[in-house]
Amino acid sequence: MRLHSIDLVIIAAYLVCITLFGLRFRKSQHSLRDYFLAGRNIPWWAISLSIVAAETSTLTVIGTPGLAYAGDFGFLQVVFGYLVGRVVISLIFIPQYFRGEMFTAYQLIDRRFGPALHRITAAVFLITRAAAEGVRVWAVAIVVGIALGTSEIASVGIVMLLTMIYTFEGGMAAVIWTDVIQLCIYIGGTIVGFFTLTHLVPGGWTTIHSAAAAAGKLRVVDFSFDFFKTYTFWAGLIGGTFLTTATHGTDQLLVQRLLSARNERDSKTALLSSGVVILAQFTLFLLMGAGLWEFYRIFPPASAFSRTDNVFPSFIVEHMPHGISGLLIAAILAAAMSNLSAALNSLSSTTMVDFYLRHRPQTSDRARLALSRGSTVVWAVVLFVLAVLSRGKGKVLELGLSIASVAYGGLLGVFLLGLLTRRAKQNGAIIGMLCGLALNVYLWKWTRVPWTWYVTLGASTTFLVGYVASLLLGSREEHDGARRMETDASR
Repeated sequence: MRLHSIDLVIIAAYLVCITLFGLRFRKSQHSLRDYFLAGRNIPWWAISLSIVAAETSTLTVIGTPGLAYAGDFGFLQVVFGYLVGRVVISLIFIPQYFRGEMFTAYQLIDRRFGPALHRITAAVFLITRAAAEGVRVWAVAIVVGIALGTSEIASVGIVMLLTMIYTFEGGMAAVIWTDVIQLCIYIGGTIVGFFTLTHLVPGGWTTIHSAAAAAGKLRVVDFSFDFFKTYTFWAGLIGGTFLTTATHGTDQLLVQRLLSARNERDSKTALLSSGVVILAQFTLFLLMGAGLWEFYRIFPPASAFSRTDNVFPSFIVEHMPHGISGLLIAAILAAAMSNLSAALNSLSSTTMVDFYLRHRPQTSDRARLALSRGSTVVWAVVLFVLAVLSRGKGKVLELGLSIASVAYGGLLGVFLLGLLTRRAKQNGAIIGMLCGLALNVYLWKWTRVPWTWYVTLGASTTFLVGYVASLLLGSREEHDGARRMETDASR
């Protein structure tokens, strides 16, 4: 079953309108500050909603209901950690980012440690963000393929092209303001979908609630000490705290929004308020999953779902009334495009600021802007290729989080070394980061340790090994530093 013509019109109208809206910001782009930081003239509430939209992808919209469909509300334990992590970032990271003008998170590493570690952390971000984003982009094919019947590659290509156009032209201003609209669309669309679902289930919400509660679907907290269980209170709170501290404190995709605020106070307000929205959002998605479980218990599908990620998109196409189906597909595309535009802009900013301009700082503003746009196009092609290569790799939500978490441990450990200690040195931090990354790759590929612990273990290893290595190498590194200072002074 495919979508009705009314639904197709709604989807097409959304794609055209959001692209044209993003293009409105192209005239305000005159410098890197405009293109990558939106001129630092965005109100805190828009940044707050943009933060939520940036950390929400198609993975989240179709994957989270799938978690509740197959399990319970245990994922909210990770979201509790998301809230704590935001407080940590507001206290430790944001004050450092507003000491001087920065374009990327990794300039802070350069200021604290030096250029070698600056390049390493920026490169790790580029590689892992691109890999994780490839999985996220591929999730678009699951939805569009089910809804429109188009080929998977064509589905990804359409969304990628339209997102690239307004990101290419409008820069960060276009990204943030389209994020705001797209968040309203996918949250509003999901709310409409949920209430429609309650009307399709005999007895409505009362039936869904009683059946889900009896089956343990509504359970949120699990205080068990099973280290190998993905969603427990301890794994969620501790792992979620470390994960969010890493994503929102060291990942350029989200740090770039914090840097776009008018001042430090607005940046903190935007980040903390986004936590309230993210909690409500995940609760909504999980409620949808519980409702879908009861619906398909009463009205079993013709054939079993091959993966839980297909449950929500299939329900939209096969059972939602005309018009609402189109709205929900547009909502899922909105989440995909908001996350993709954020990735393109952050990958481009890191490429330009952390690599190209370090070697050619005299490049004119006009040339910088042209090169930044060219970098956006290059990364769009890279993400398209990676999306195609990520086909059939398992549950998309958990796969995306796993890939990102492998690198986040090392990145967070390095940032904490720089911000919390004075004795940590560049070479020691590099050794610590390599050990943290190696540990997380091992945990991911060859153990049963769940992804919720990757960042915690990786960051702790990086911090401890980096600190000890810095103490052992400290005297020699300080001696080499003194020699460099003497050499510079004699020139």
